[in-house]
Amino acid sequence: MLSMLISPEIKELIQNKQFLDLKEILIDWTPTDIADLILTLNEDERVLLFRLLPKELAADVFEYLNYDTQVELIHSMGHEKISELLNEMSPDDRTALFEEMPPNVVKQLLNYLSYEERKIAQQLLGYPENSIGRLMTPDYIAIKKNWTVQETLDYIRKYGQDKETLNILFVVDESGKLIDDIRIREILLASPDTKISELMDGNFVSLKVYDDQESAIEIFKKYDRVALPVTDSSGILVGIVTVDDVLDIAEEETTEDIQKIAAVQTFEEPYPQASIFQMIKKRAGWLSILFISEMFTATAMGYFENEISQAVVLALFVPLIISSGGNSGSQASTLIIRSLALNELSLKDWFFVFRREILTGLILGVILAVIGFLRISLWQFVSGVYGEHWFLIGMTVAIALIGVVCWGSLMGSMLPFILKKLGFDPASSSAPFVATLVDVTGIIIYFTVAHMILKGTLLN
Repeated sequence: MLSMLISPEIKELIQNKQFLDLKEILIDWTPTDIADLILTLNEDERVLLFRLLPKELAADVFEYLNYDTQVELIHSMGHEKISELLNEMSPDDRTALFEEMPPNVVKQLLNYLSYEERKIAQQLLGYPENSIGRLMTPDYIAIKKNWTVQETLDYIRKYGQDKETLNILFVVDESGKLIDDIRIREILLASPDTKISELMDGNFVSLKVYDDQESAIEIFKKYDRVALPVTDSSGILVGIVTVDDVLDIAEEETTEDIQKIAAVQTFEEPYPQASIFQMIKKRAGWLSILFISEMFTATAMGYFENEISQAVVLALFVPLIISSGGNSGSQASTLIIRSLALNELSLKDWFFVFRREILTGLILGVILAVIGFLRISLWQFVSGVYGEHWFLIGMTVAIALIGVVCWGSLMGSMLPFILKKLGFDPASSSAPFVATLVDVTGIIIYFTVAHMILKGTLLN
């Protein structure tokens, strides 16, 4: 990026205290590039550079910084600078900052806001956590249906400068109820004397202020919008949500699901910023549960101790059998979890998945069974390591692989449905958890098949 390439030059300007030259350079940069640059500097340099920025640019840059850097800069500022910064920030980004802070700190920072901005901040913070209300901003353009295009354009020129987006205009009635939305291109292409009512089609999509934030992701994706209106229970327009905020939520949800699939509790901060204590705390719980679960595998092995003592060769293939079942289960679990998250599947599709995974598991099992049998045959012809009953051993491994892989696929695909039906997050049926469950059942399947095929030969 541009900021990364010039970073040594910027550092030199800072060290030489050439502040006027530095300020002239930064004014031409985008807020995102300046934010990237700030993150490459040490604490003193960050503070110095940030203080050089004009008020509006500083607020824009601040919104792109991570939480820790934001707090660091706030601590370095005087009361007047904090007040300027918080009042210039867009309401939705300011709410996101306040959400991360302790209540007593938020209470102090609210005092820096003007009466109007404090009223907006308290209103947004008053909505439930993870609701659409916490995401929205009141900075939008609302117009009336009896206005002409010329009146609308005049209104935009007068009041549109600080609005979140001008791509979509929202039509409201006298009571503030949302009745339509219109893309700006329709306004620009219409003649000046055209009434807004003539451009309306009454076809619009809106979010409810108390809806869960995740619901916005699907609506934005379905209708391909850059902004959506937010209404209260009476249909009154109270704010808008823009796509950049929804993308942040989508990223957070995806990260959370990926961490759950890996059997890790959700991290509230990026990996580099997490302390060792937090790493242990987030990982130890699931790891301990999985370890205890794996003890059942040892118990199952102990139950077949007699078979193992009679045919030690069977123990050689235990890792191969249980890992194949665990891998197939992890594959199925991951695919179903993602499909449920994307609404490609619903609970009513469980039987379709059930039939599909039985067939898929059988075919995958046969493929691995053929590979396993060929491997045993090759080793036997080369070294004779498996003795006179090598064929039966090969068949035992092959049939067990078919059963274990099919069972793993079935369990991995059904567990997300079961968890969702019970009201839990399907991502909790993590790949390691499915693999652990299949390990135990894989041992039982393997030695049951061995007892049936090898009885009277290697086994009594």
